[in-house]
Amino acid sequence: MTKVLLEAPVFTVEAAIKASQYGIDRLELCADFLEGGETPSAGALKYIKSKVDIPVFVMIRPRGGDFVYTNDELQVMKEDIRLLKDCGADGFVFGVLTPNGEVNIGACEQLVEAAGGLPCTFHRAFDASRNLEKSLEAVIECGFRRILTSGGKNTVTDGAEVIKSLLHKAGNRIIIMPGGGMKVELVEALAATGNLREIHASCKAWRNSSSKFWNEDLALSALPDHQGKVLTVSKEEVERFLRVLDN
Repeated sequence: MTKVLLEAPVFTVEAAIKASQYGIDRLELCADFLEGGETPSAGALKYIKSKVDIPVFVMIRPRGGDFVYTNDELQVMKEDIRLLKDCGADGFVFGVLTPNGEVNIGACEQLVEAAGGLPCTFHRAFDASRNLEKSLEAVIECGFRRILTSGGKNTVTDGAEVIKSLLHKAGNRIIIMPGGGMKVELVEALAATGNLREIHASCKAWRNSSSKFWNEDLALSALPDHQGKVLTVSKEEVERFLRVLDN
């Protein structure tokens, strides 16, 4: 199998540094795990860039909820691209839809232009769009280098057949990067298309907080089972992917 690049989304400085140490090829730096990723801080990017020697692509998403943005929000996204580019971003990850669920070509072209030649990934806003085949062509038209997708389903497992179709339709025109509940067991079937070049897998893990005191009357996490837990990266899961991808 041709070498397939492994990208991991990271939400903490700890996760970014560990992912790099464990052999991840590229990072997608985000904030707000519960919303599926929002724009991280400039300070986080600048510090991580001083600690890792792999590319760091940065999520540009001003809020969760949907991918239909006001003009004010689009201006913020442009400004974030400018600031984060100055802090060393190697690429950007974003996506904008119209209220009717189509790719907002005008807005996306403006953001790609703001990136100034740095590679841009159209994220899983793609999966929220009305027609994936039509969206594929629109994203290519906008100048994106890749699409992150679970095939319009909740997970890559559920969307695997659609992803295979997208890999064939995209060919060499754009990278289709499966992601969203990506499992090692899915790599071989997706690679059999002959067009798989990258995958996106969180390889996430939770560790216990180092805090020795917790106020039992205070809930700080929206995930009750993860109260007192810190999001990080699983070395074992990264190694599982790398064993398959290096064969």
